[in-house]
Amino acid sequence: MPLVPSNYRPPFPFRNGHFSTIYSGVFRKVHGLLQKRERLELSDGDFLDLDWSESKSSTSKVVILIHGLEGNAQRHYITGSAKKFNQNNIDACSINLRGCSGEQNRLYHTYHSGATQDLAEVIQHILTTKSYDKIYLMGYSLGGNLVLKYLGENHKIPNEVKGTVGVSVPCSLRSASDELLKSKNALYSQRFKKHLLAKLNEKRLLFPEKITESEIKSIISLKDFDDVYTSRAHGFKDAYDYYEKCSCKQFLPTITIPSLILNAKNDSFLGEACYPYKEALASPNLHLEVPDFGGHVGFWGRKNISYAEKRGVEFLNNI
Repeated sequence: MPLVPSNYRPPFPFRNGHFSTIYSGVFRKVHGLLQKRERLELSDGDFLDLDWSESKSSTSKVVILIHGLEGNAQRHYITGSAKKFNQNNIDACSINLRGCSGEQNRLYHTYHSGATQDLAEVIQHILTTKSYDKIYLMGYSLGGNLVLKYLGENHKIPNEVKGTVGVSVPCSLRSASDELLKSKNALYSQRFKKHLLAKLNEKRLLFPEKITESEIKSIISLKDFDDVYTSRAHGFKDAYDYYEKCSCKQFLPTITIPSLILNAKNDSFLGEACYPYKEALASPNLHLEVPDFGGHVGFWGRKNISYAEKRGVEFLNNI
């Protein structure tokens, strides 16, 4: 498809990528959403907590929402999305990835950018326990990479899955990792690392035979974390092997349902390889919108509805 033109033009302060990212991540609040939690037992003995919110009227449509690195289903961009979809007569199932619901998961391994089996199990659970005939997917950052990888992998997508939206998607995980290691992103990467290390230290107490205190102390950067924990815990050789095998970019050409990627030009987390222009131009199903502004999972919007939430509902409703 040709690239999707963008008319997103926020007020002056929100044209700065860092301001947009920080305001959205720290200061924005979403109120008035009622969520009900369901625990899904997974086939490997672990669990996922799903936070459901429903539209006021009976509906045959549901959107599955997936958060980003060290997020959860209560982050503003997830609750804001769920609220907007609910207002448009679409139920929302917001996934807390493993270990992200406020309770440590049971196994040594946890979530990562390419763990699509968990998404597949959620979809199958919905198909067997609910009566929706249209399922949409929407993922932010890591979650966006995950949903797009799921769609492009070599397995059968259920007919009920009709479309997807990825926001601030690190289509090339190595390119995004390289950007996060730069000084411009030091505050973000340090915050991510702090949360990840806190969880990993809890893991060490539960699984002392899997990782040592000295190995954890050797972690200086986010890439080190992926070398020491993410890759080893999930069957990859090292961080670069993980990035190569789990980046969604390689799977985009085989996506067979309408999919929108919304990546801002001034997203400081995304390197050049995270903007799949060539893939979008060659695909009948891939729509790529690259507004000048938005930051990383920012996209400020009027009436406390982000542009990403507005575009997500608009795109999926028009399929």
